[in-house]
Amino acid sequence: MPEELATIGLTGLAVMGRNLARNIARHGHRIAVHNRTASRTTALIEEFGSEGDFVGSESLAGFVAAIERPRAIIVMVKAGEATDAVIDELVPLLDQGDIVVDAGNAHFVDTVRREQALAERGLHFVGAGVSGGEEGALHGPSIMVGGSDLAYERLGPILEGIAAQVDGTPCCTHVGPGGAGHFVKMVHNGIEYADMQLIAESYDLLRSVAGLSPEEIAGVFRDWNDGDLESFLIEITADVLTHTDPDGTPFVDVVRDAAEQKGTGRWTVQSALDLGVPVTGIAEATFARSLSGHTEQRAAARQVFTTDPEPVDLGDRAAFVDDVRAALYASKVVAYAQGFDQMAAGSREHEWGVDLGAMATIWRGGCIIRAQFLDRIREAYAEEPDLTTLLTAEYFAGAVNEGAGAWRRVVALAARAGVPTPAFSSSLAYFDGLRRERLPAALIQVLRDDFGAHTYQRVDREGTFHTDWAGDRSEKEI
Repeated sequence: MPEELATIGLTGLAVMGRNLARNIARHGHRIAVHNRTASRTTALIEEFGSEGDFVGSESLAGFVAAIERPRAIIVMVKAGEATDAVIDELVPLLDQGDIVVDAGNAHFVDTVRREQALAERGLHFVGAGVSGGEEGALHGPSIMVGGSDLAYERLGPILEGIAAQVDGTPCCTHVGPGGAGHFVKMVHNGIEYADMQLIAESYDLLRSVAGLSPEEIAGVFRDWNDGDLESFLIEITADVLTHTDPDGTPFVDVVRDAAEQKGTGRWTVQSALDLGVPVTGIAEATFARSLSGHTEQRAAARQVFTTDPEPVDLGDRAAFVDDVRAALYASKVVAYAQGFDQMAAGSREHEWGVDLGAMATIWRGGCIIRAQFLDRIREAYAEEPDLTTLLTAEYFAGAVNEGAGAWRRVVALAARAGVPTPAFSSSLAYFDGLRRERLPAALIQVLRDDFGAHTYQRVDREGTFHTDWAGDRSEKEI
């Protein structure tokens, strides 16, 4: 055991774990590092040992013994069974008051289960969402920390120091107890799904309908990145669209059009259904990825139906490009509004006390969905902490109203051309449904009462009612 103990430990030295360990060491913390395959520990210290003070251990017992008490140990391994396996190995080696931090993309339900199990052993379990990919892990991620106040007292100074900094504010906060940290990271990833799908639909429209080349579309996205759409995802879209294969083929054309997913989008949609929150943009983005992966069904459909877009009268191409920009921004507002609705509902359900304005604040840097847009969200919640929906905040209401005409033109033209825009279309339908004075759900309620006696409420008096549809159609209060 070293004479001087490490401030914190990290086990799991794949790319994310290695970079996070380097980030911690660079900020002056002595860090114990461990990996099941010891060669990774050796390689980290040999290659990057000059960046800070690392303490390598081949055994898990030696790793634990090298950390000062109460120990704080970050686990960076694959979510699911691998995480449980590491925790099961760690727990017998720990002492009361020690802290285990899962910094992977865990399902918040698993985090709640693990926290309860470790609490019975006198240990603190923290679910910390870390966003920003491998570059963020090294240079400053956005960190969403769940767990006890006591655990955050120990972790906060370290994590806030290594997080991205925007205007002197760390992109790290204590979200709340239990699974709060991993819950908001899950929703963050769901919003990311929607954001990427909307960008992809914009690209498809500009290429399939407007006839622009990938290089020309890159220029469009660079222009958009100078305005309200400024964001990391818009920036890298412009970058990747300029990349070509060695033979000069646009790189986007040599990549299979079957998008993968690791589960966070699906979890977001499942959770939203449980909470009764409509996250239509996120759901359609998730389903769009699923559809892209059904290659056999797509191949069969192409044998039966025409594949080329229907010819449409585009009119002024420059005006169409501007319409797509407006539709993208309006749809983006809807996706974020729905995600923040879900975080609010989850916080109420689990009594986490999530500060929605703080989420917008820590997502301004480090994370994948970082954008100028988030400053507007932060300001909206600062002005009205109990905001019912972002769509009614003055700035966003104005932006959506201003872009509504373009939004409708884009969705209508896409439908005529046969170009799928599930995220654009569902976001517009959500907006129209939200602002409608009366929805056809009244008919659904009547039908449910007819076939299943599920009852209904009336608009003219209080109470719950049922009509005897199969009999004399008399109404009675239930």
